[in-house]
Amino acid sequence: MTYLFEYLIFLAETVTIVVALLVIISSLVSLGARQHAHAEHGYLQVTRINHRLRNLRHAMEAALLPADAVKKQHKKEAKAESKAESKAQKKARTDVGSQAEQKRVWVIRFEGDLKASHVENLRLEVSAVLTLANSDDEVVVCIESPGGMVHNYGLAASQLTRIRNQKIPLTAAVDRVAASGGYLMAAVADKVLAAPFALVGSIGVVAQVPNVHRLLKKNDVDVEVITAGKYKRTLTVLGENTDEGRKKFVEELEDVHELFQEFVADNRPELDLAKAATGEAWYGKRALDIGLVDELATSDEYLMHLCEDHDVFDVKWVEHKKPIDKLLGKVNTLLDQAVSAMDILRR
Repeated sequence: MTYLFEYLIFLAETVTIVVALLVIISSLVSLGARQHAHAEHGYLQVTRINHRLRNLRHAMEAALLPADAVKKQHKKEAKAESKAESKAQKKARTDVGSQAEQKRVWVIRFEGDLKASHVENLRLEVSAVLTLANSDDEVVVCIESPGGMVHNYGLAASQLTRIRNQKIPLTAAVDRVAASGGYLMAAVADKVLAAPFALVGSIGVVAQVPNVHRLLKKNDVDVEVITAGKYKRTLTVLGENTDEGRKKFVEELEDVHELFQEFVADNRPELDLAKAATGEAWYGKRALDIGLVDELATSDEYLMHLCEDHDVFDVKWVEHKKPIDKLLGKVNTLLDQAVSAMDILRR
């Protein structure tokens, strides 16, 4: 009995400590939640690519050159930068509304999945750039996307159209893939760049609808599909599909394809749609030959060249994500990549 009594006391003390810790943790979490409730769900991150390249060069110099030479070179650069900044500040004070002497380039990066999930970030990034950018600047959008939902990618393309509407030069750079909805976005740009083996094009529309009606019927399972409106449902997953429904479904796909072609033609009037709008995708050099892109170059090559006489800024909206959201995001990305790989293999 003595041992049992001591064990119960120990258990009670342990439970008390655990409960106290839970209360403290809960209070801290609630406090954090209240603080974040008044804050944004993310923040804008602006990185000067010129500085990033300079840091890379400094690392190479430190590894290969004598310490005295490196120190002397860095001191000379710092003096030149300080002089340039002072000159720009002086000009800004004497000339109200004036801009820095070097032209600016704003870089936005879009990584697309089937749902174009990044479109919400793209909206904020474009809005941020448009608060400062003018017609003397340039916007470079680096696109990587195999395409996906029509309405989502249509919205993404419309965000880029906002830049064109402000008469700001827009360049699209494709390093790996900008197909279907990805190319819908790229077509908005004044100039489209592609790496030699980037996959570009796929001006087409595809839809796949599985149907298990016969399986259900075989197992005596009835499914009632009740609609109001003749074509509210054309093809269904569970119900029995009809030839009339299939015909209407194809008509709807053809209409979307027609809208896709019209949009591309409006933005790239020189493109021969008879060759390009077959639903095929082409690698860089072939895409250049038929007019889908204007130049072969990687985004790195293009941006490094611009850094020689431009201030180049990488603009990114960074979201605050919970660990579970990050995990789910990675899972969704893997699934999208698997689907995209299968789609590319079919081409």
